[in-house]
Amino acid sequence: MTSHISLVDGRWQLPGIVNQHSHAFQRAMAGLAERMTNPTDSFWTWRETMYRMAARFDPDQLHAVASQLYAEMLEAGYTTVCEFHYLHHAPDGRPYDDPPTMSRALIAAARDTGIRLTLLPVLYMTGGFDARPLNERQRRFGHTVDAYLRLFDTLHREQDDTLRVGCALHSLRAVQPGAMADVLAALPADARIHIHIAEQIGEVQDCLAIRGDRPVRWLLNHVDLDARWTLVHATHLDTDEVVRVADSGANVAICTTTEANLGDGLFPVRDYFDAGGAWGVGSDSHISVSPVEELRWLEYGQRLVTKHRNIVATEAMPSVGDVLLAGVRASAERSSGFADAVLLGDRITLDADAPHLVGATSDDIADRWLFSGNRSLVDRVEVAGREVVRGGRHVDREAIAARYAVALKALLAG
Repeated sequence: MTSHISLVDGRWQLPGIVNQHSHAFQRAMAGLAERMTNPTDSFWTWRETMYRMAARFDPDQLHAVASQLYAEMLEAGYTTVCEFHYLHHAPDGRPYDDPPTMSRALIAAARDTGIRLTLLPVLYMTGGFDARPLNERQRRFGHTVDAYLRLFDTLHREQDDTLRVGCALHSLRAVQPGAMADVLAALPADARIHIHIAEQIGEVQDCLAIRGDRPVRWLLNHVDLDARWTLVHATHLDTDEVVRVADSGANVAICTTTEANLGDGLFPVRDYFDAGGAWGVGSDSHISVSPVEELRWLEYGQRLVTKHRNIVATEAMPSVGDVLLAGVRASAERSSGFADAVLLGDRITLDADAPHLVGATSDDIADRWLFSGNRSLVDRVEVAGREVVRGGRHVDREAIAARYAVALKALLAG
């Protein structure tokens, strides 16, 4: 593996990074769930805040918030985003007259800002492993299998050079086995498949109680897991699951800052790397929109647990930064569905005048970028031949931010 950083005309360049997991609407609630609601606050209490925010969005507000988010991603060095999209219907749960309305708001935001988009419409059917119906707050997320496949087919026909459409199964608790089998049988052979799994201890316990197995092991035993699959979070794996996921060729999307924010736990990085597993990162709930922070804290979390340094480095690749950048580069195609040769053409150029990079060499440039300071070092970004970031700023930053401000004020007043 290689990090693909090279010196071109005196400037360090590297391929853009794929953000493997995003819920765009949650950018509007970043920082709004940090007040104690009870002494045992957890993912499950955070979810109440998320539901309240999700209930307020209309298509124009989703477009404005997603545009702001995607511009921020581009400024940070993400050039492709895998959008795990479940905000499908009107707030009262009724489908729009044009069912893909909310999906098209995201597609428009991606095209307006210039980011590549892998749109992953989500199948969300039940409120738990026990197949309870969706509650009132979840109804705008829900589909029958037939309605979901119609939505998927409509969107899949709209693919182009900068848009891929895959499938997201929200989670094992939200999609029952029969529905999962029906959807998987209907998908195109090359469709990417993403699923939330084993994020929380409570989820593992519920799956054991009702399906008689741990979530990841159940998935391994019931579907043909392969390189089309991305397991989002997969935080709580046992030793056997680590090896089997790695051997399957499936990818894991690790969302370090969100997992920390929600108190999920730490992914078993070293064991999974040793098993040869594919992995990438995502900004998920967008309390941070920075591949630098995701990668830095992927390593730092392991240092805090092991009380050692340079955890992901190896004798063959002693640079932590090189290992991390090579990892996200190696999984880019399998998570996004865009051909690797295409993704390699999307370029990040780092700021040649940044004090952090003075005297940088090919041996230390990856480490200098990821582990020196907090100022963004991204100077220029090009996606599909289009310059979208210049001088560290998105080329349409002011107009996008103005629309976002209007939308956010309306959402917060809702």
